[in-house]
Amino acid sequence: MDIDALRTFLEVNRTRHFGRAADNLYVSQSTVSARIKMLEDQIGMPLFVRQRNNIQLTDAGQRLIRYAENIVTNWVRARQEIGIAEEQHVPLVVGAASSLWDSILQEWIFYLYEACPDLILHAEVQSPDILLRRTLERSMDIAFVFDSPQSGDMECIEAAQVPLVMVSDQPDLNVSQAMQHHYIMMDWGTSFSNTHARYFPDAPIPAMRVMQARLVRDVILKRGGSAYITEPMVKPLLDKGVLFRVNDAPVIERSVYALYHHNHEQLELIKMACDYFRHNTESAVSQIA
Repeated sequence: MDIDALRTFLEVNRTRHFGRAADNLYVSQSTVSARIKMLEDQIGMPLFVRQRNNIQLTDAGQRLIRYAENIVTNWVRARQEIGIAEEQHVPLVVGAASSLWDSILQEWIFYLYEACPDLILHAEVQSPDILLRRTLERSMDIAFVFDSPQSGDMECIEAAQVPLVMVSDQPDLNVSQAMQHHYIMMDWGTSFSNTHARYFPDAPIPAMRVMQARLVRDVILKRGGSAYITEPMVKPLLDKGVLFRVNDAPVIERSVYALYHHNHEQLELIKMACDYFRHNTESAVSQIA
């Protein structure tokens, strides 16, 4: 199996355009077409339905996505770890949603490099389903998620309690007024969505739905609005009077979990990395929650 062909397949799927995929891969469009044709010949069936300005995966293409991602990821990791091992470095692959990288993981990274100076960290932003799947497959060492999965193969520890507060660019708003003021629904996980629906059963349709906490903050600053966000992300702006708490809005606490496979070959390194949360819970919450 040609790794370049799989990379090309994934890029065509991402862009849904042969020309843009060629530009992103720094090859000609004919090379992209040849690689996809070669892959389809090897698989024995078409991977894309090609219509003018509309490229869609076939059922076979949909089934191949997961395997292609795993093969490319594991190949890249194998090459990196072979080179890293020669230089006596220690690799660690960590994944989280972008909102968690923005909100709670910076201090932990500093801790890791102090505890293990030879560490080579691979930090990834992924969706929750990909984080769980790749952790189960052990192509990701540690994943951080909001909702704890039920799996006998996974170790799951609570990494932090994150308080979420409703803020707005306008002072003295109540919840009803804030939700009418360009309200942004931030994706803080299934539990948050359920709690939000319980607190606000008659909430209007939000102006935006977003998965990046930093984007929520920046949109509110630029065009105004209201949203639930972690207080430390906006505390300097609250202190300066640039943003304001919606005072009658309840604080919603969210748990963040660190996941890893209990039969992982790097188990000792992973446990060391998670010791930050096991033994420094008060410090972790006060610094990064």
